[in-house]
Amino acid sequence: MLITTTHSVPNKEIAQVLGLVAGEAVFGANVFRDIFASVRDIVGGRSGGYQKVFASGREAATRDMITEAMELGADAIIGVDLDYETVGKSMLMVSANGTAVKLR
Repeated sequence: MLITTTHSVPNKEIAQVLGLVAGEAVFGANVFRDIFASVRDIVGGRSGGYQKVFASGREAATRDMITEAMELGADAIIGVDLDYETVGKSMLMVSANGTAVKLR
C-alpha cells in the first residue's frame, strides 16, 4: 500500500477515488511516565516514554487506516494527515486520515 501526504502520486494517474479512510488510537497516560516527564521539563531533554507512546499511537492509527483502505480495494492513500490531541487530562489520541484511491 502506497501512502503519501501529497495529493497525487508521481508518475501515476488516479483512476478512482474510493473515499475517506481513517484510523484512531487512544492511549491512557501513565502516572510514572508523567512524573519522569515532569522531571525532564525541569532539567531539559527529551521524554523517551512519551516519544514511544506517540510512535505507538502513530503506528496503530496508520495501521487501522491502511486496513480500512484495503477493505475498499485501494492501491494507495493520498493526502494523509496525522493529528495528535489530548482527550481529558490523561488521554492521548492519534488520528490518521487520508483519501483511498485506485491507481491506473
